[in-house]
Amino acid sequence: MTSKEISPTKDTVDIDGDVAAKETKETEISDVESTHTPSSSHVVKKPKQTWRSYFWDTFDKSPEERRFLFKLDAVILTFASLGYFIKNLDQMNVNSAFVSGMKEDLGLYGNELNYMITCWTVGYVVGEIPSNILLTKVRPSIWIPACEVLWSVLTILLSKCQTAQQVYVLRFFIGLAESTFYPGMQYVIGNRKDELAKRSCIFHASGTIGNMFSGYLMAGIYTSMDGKDGFRGWQWLFIINTIISLPIAIAGFFFFPDVPEISRAWWLGRDEIELAKKRMRFEGRADRGSYTKAKLRKIFTSWHIYALTLLYVFFNNGVGYGSQPAFALWLKQEAYSVAAVNSYPTIASAVAVVFTYVYAWTSDSVFRGARWPPMVFSGVVNIVTNTSLAVWDIPVGWKWFCYIFGMIGGGISGLTFAWAHEICSDDNEERALVVGTMNEMAYVVQAWLPLIVWQQVDGPRYQKGFITMVFIAAGLIVTSLTIRVLHHRERARKARSMSVE
Repeated sequence: MTSKEISPTKDTVDIDGDVAAKETKETEISDVESTHTPSSSHVVKKPKQTWRSYFWDTFDKSPEERRFLFKLDAVILTFASLGYFIKNLDQMNVNSAFVSGMKEDLGLYGNELNYMITCWTVGYVVGEIPSNILLTKVRPSIWIPACEVLWSVLTILLSKCQTAQQVYVLRFFIGLAESTFYPGMQYVIGNRKDELAKRSCIFHASGTIGNMFSGYLMAGIYTSMDGKDGFRGWQWLFIINTIISLPIAIAGFFFFPDVPEISRAWWLGRDEIELAKKRMRFEGRADRGSYTKAKLRKIFTSWHIYALTLLYVFFNNGVGYGSQPAFALWLKQEAYSVAAVNSYPTIASAVAVVFTYVYAWTSDSVFRGARWPPMVFSGVVNIVTNTSLAVWDIPVGWKWFCYIFGMIGGGISGLTFAWAHEICSDDNEERALVVGTMNEMAYVVQAWLPLIVWQQVDGPRYQKGFITMVFIAAGLIVTSLTIRVLHHRERARKARSMSVE
């Protein structure tokens, strides 16, 4: 791609494969440079990219920045991935338990599974936006791990439930505690545009791996521990989930680095913290501020919060079959063993993980930072697979294909948040509120939509649900293309105003 030089005092930035001018004032740069330690001078505003960055973005950066990113990835990406792994493990374990004896032991023959999922969702919805607003005022290194500890402890209590009502109450509070993690981590992740999609998608893929692991764990527990010490296999699942989750949650208090401007991480040197701050300034990432009336008016009169929220609503409610174990229930109907019912759906999760990485790498490299192409692709796949499942009477081989590849749309979650970070980068409070609202409203819809179109009694042939997914996929495609146009116009308008100045 050839960039046109606009003036000697302007840098160029990519916008979905196009180029717009972005002014950099020389006096401001020199003032900022003078306050930095020597290490921070090794960061450049727009690193020169070679073919090596197609594999991993740090290869084209200075040794100092590579060393910093290695430490950041080793700690925050590992912590984020492990945390999201245990969140999804604890979130989805009720599905694994349901198809492995919990349904029969507790007499759950109506829509109780729907209500369990809804109680979790309501708790998640109640906590999201307040939690993300709190993260702009308190240290994430305290708030996020504390909530992780809480949901880990609550999970083990599910093993003692004797009625559906007890499960409902615990699921609500588990959802409330878990509401902190995903939008909070998306807000905290401090990477530049050429790094963001990969890390957001690696982070998201860890949740899918958590879903897979829940199936493998349930299969292993059912065959080796069912009835041990008076606990059924599904009860052991909740106990072992907590044993896995609690140490990871506690480790967060010691390793989580906070955001750059307030970081006191013991494993980062002072020069490295300054380097992190400079990287965020180059991205136009604003420091923490206050929620004033003028700022709130600006946020709610912009298209950002509405279009990005609609995008995530379509994404979140267009994959996962309304949190129903649709694939597993079909296998159970076909008389597969308990081990097979828990294991075979993990193939779909494994395929989704692969596509998550494909989306991230192609978005950052082949599509030059554009986020919308993978979204359009996943929407088209969802239309094809869900149309086929709505028909239902299709060849068995094709049905297997639809279930296995019908989950690949889940891989774009990291891209939607990466896009939101880029669009809202110049206002920290808008970024926090938009990210929280995206996740919040997606789960508001998820709280009631499955009760209508994904009812437990309709399984495994969820015709209303599959048809609804087709229309949601179409909405995802239209919304992603609309955001592309709006973002392009906004960046071009900013570039013109800067050139006038």
